[in-house]
Amino acid sequence: MPEKPEAPETPELQTRTLDARSLRGLAHPLRIRLLGALRQDGPATASQLAERLGESSGATSYHLRQLAAHGFVEDAPGHGKGRERWWKAVHDGTVFDEQLVYAEDPATRGAADLFLHEIATIHTQEMSTWLGNAHAWSQEWRRASDISDFSLRLTPGQSHELIHRVHDLINSYRDAPQDETSETVRFHTHAFPRNTGAGA
Repeated sequence: MPEKPEAPETPELQTRTLDARSLRGLAHPLRIRLLGALRQDGPATASQLAERLGESSGATSYHLRQLAAHGFVEDAPGHGKGRERWWKAVHDGTVFDEQLVYAEDPATRGAADLFLHEIATIHTQEMSTWLGNAHAWSQEWRRASDISDFSLRLTPGQSHELIHRVHDLINSYRDAPQDETSETVRFHTHAFPRNTGAGA
């Protein structure tokens, strides 16, 4: 009997699970955006990030140092020339621990609220940017984009399971074959209960 071919391994992501201290170090709108830019676009200098994000280089330099102090970014040797400092993200992604929302410390709860609202704002801005520029993309890419929403009747356990199955499916494409038509594609996933009066 022929052996069954092994399924290709999904590349393992390097993630950082937030605790109270690291959350407070990250929970600033500019720090969240700086970290996102380094993760999505690769190493950069404070000046390059300032130009990209519409900030002063002094502000980006300060907040990059704060991110480094909390272990989110580090030096990226071998990039550029001269004395300008290059930065890179340490991890591929961030895992948010929902227990932080219920922390006894008000500062931690406030940081959790800021972090989540900033992520939601970034998602909204990215979608608006796509809609504003979609006319410049090919029909092929227009057909390959998606804005959908679904309503399902689920238990908390079923919702948790579905979220992780979706994440696993998306991550399975990280090593997908690429060609000259490949582009960076952003996927947003949002899942939350909607109170319909049937109980919470």
